[in-house]
Amino acid sequence: MARALAEAEAAARRGEVPVGAVVTGPDGTILAADGNRVEELADPSAHAEILVLRAAGRLLRSPRLSGCDLWVTLEPCPMCAYAASLARIRRLYYGAEDPKMGGVDHGPRLFASPACHHRPEVYGGIGERRAAELLRAFFRERR
Repeated sequence: MARALAEAEAAARRGEVPVGAVVTGPDGTILAADGNRVEELADPSAHAEILVLRAAGRLLRSPRLSGCDLWVTLEPCPMCAYAASLARIRRLYYGAEDPKMGGVDHGPRLFASPACHHRPEVYGGIGERRAAELLRAFFRERR
């Protein structure tokens, strides 16, 4: 989670919402790490999770990341949660909860849906305080 937090800090410096993500392989090595790039790429799907899932898939030459884990500083939105499911992520670790836009433990609770074919193990609250501080500071500066 330390690397995901560093990616979130880098995203904030670029003017992006400070969310960072990391995909680790079955042996724990980092396969991909990035932060949000929505503004930079002018792409509404350029969330940190999507970027690292794409990069890890390219590295492994497979759309299925079985045995891999996804670390994110914020509870994934429904788009990112479903992408993690499609990628067959083994475990999802996230920092701060997102009561407004979350798709895992809030909102549609995607992994509880019968339409969800793969459900990763989910562990929330990892590095939650630091992740939430980054988000609060970012939005406080913009108000």
